[in-house]
Amino acid sequence: MRLTSTAFAPDDWIPVQFTCEGADVSPPLAWSDPPPGTRSLALVCADPDAPGGVWYHWGIYDIPSNTRALSEHWPPMRVPPPQAVNDFRRTGYGGPCPPRGDPPHHYRFRLYALNVEWLGLGPHAPCRAVEAAAQSHAIAAAELTGVYGRART
Repeated sequence: MRLTSTAFAPDDWIPVQFTCEGADVSPPLAWSDPPPGTRSLALVCADPDAPGGVWYHWGIYDIPSNTRALSEHWPPMRVPPPQAVNDFRRTGYGGPCPPRGDPPHHYRFRLYALNVEWLGLGPHAPCRAVEAAAQSHAIAAAELTGVYGRART
């Protein structure tokens, strides 16, 4: 299973339109066939370089196993599949927004292939709960990392 985006290459700069300085919309994501036994998928985007520890930007879960992509600008209230509450305290995607002057941060999009059809989290689950539940049911994972930093002003 491989996770890709037409918006940026692995370890490349995330275009401004997908950040708080742009339109703050989710990037397009696609993946290759998950392994046999996959019953659903979950995706989490997190910034491990945030000053206070890992900052969660997006979580989407209970994705049907036959899904192979999420389109650009995935609406925050589009269900199914359900979306988690990010660390901005909003449902849906919240783009990269590191403190001005920080070195560029790394944004890790992790896709989990799961051995369950539903994580059983219900609506409004926090991203941290999605990732914890996904890790406990993962049979495979793929990661795409992008980089972003804001200028000093």
